[in-house]
Amino acid sequence: MGAQGMVFGILGFLLFATLANCNTEGDILYAQKQAWVDPNNVLDSWNQSLSTPCTWLHVTCNNDNSVIRIDLGNAGLSGSLISQLGELTNLQYLELPMNNISGGIPTSFGNLTNIISLDLQWNALSGPIPSSLDNLYYLKYLYLNGNNLTGSLPVEILSLVTSGSLITLNVANNSLSNTTQPPQIKVTTIIQDLNIISV
Repeated sequence: MGAQGMVFGILGFLLFATLANCNTEGDILYAQKQAWVDPNNVLDSWNQSLSTPCTWLHVTCNNDNSVIRIDLGNAGLSGSLISQLGELTNLQYLELPMNNISGGIPTSFGNLTNIISLDLQWNALSGPIPSSLDNLYYLKYLYLNGNNLTGSLPVEILSLVTSGSLITLNVANNSLSNTTQPPQIKVTTIIQDLNIISV
């Protein structure tokens, strides 16, 4: 094979890999759509027949056509979060506040290692906060307030606060058992907004 053939072969492989990734992410988001009740039809553009979810409303992709942002705040959605969302490993922003999403927070969310903001506030989520979220080293904003979460606030999550990576942690208005400010968080720690007091 000549040099030109090798170049075209590599380009073809990269194009195939990109399209395959788009289809995989599209399949995941379509499966999530199926798990939700959408009375306002905000997900009508989430059409599985399209080759990429990057053309869907409320979805943002990067230059490589990977999903990096989902914005569905106050959209009237109900239903649960599927574990496959944890496979969107390029996702940076998952913004789902002020819906009626129920069920638990999937432990697979610990695989969202590029996520910066996880906003699930004011839903109907229940169960524990997964300790797997301590894998989210780029996480700066975590909003879990206004749900029905129970159990204790994992010390693994607090380690993100003490390391200075997590800027905002809000778990107020839940039924957590240990949401007073822990003694290891000092005033010298760089924290712009820490709200872990149960109201």
